[in-house]
Amino acid sequence: MDVLSIILNVLLVICSGLLILLVLLHKGKGGGLSDMFGGGVTSSVGSSGVAERNLNRITVSLAVTWAVVVVLLGLIQKLD
Repeated sequence: MDVLSIILNVLLVICSGLLILLVLLHKGKGGGLSDMFGGGVTSSVGSSGVAERNLNRITVSLAVTWAVVVVLLGLIQKLD
């Protein structure tokens, strides 16, 4: 169980970092904190519909992976 716990902890750290980066890559919808940091300026550079949909899919799948790893870590710690 020790090796599995270490592997899941490393996977959790990697997923957490990637999830933060992916959420920050999303286009701001306006009216919130994204406007404060320059997200209110509309630009079409790199904001295609396909790219945004792929970014959404990757973010959701990584979030599900993160949640599964958290649940598995909780179960492992409960068994110890």
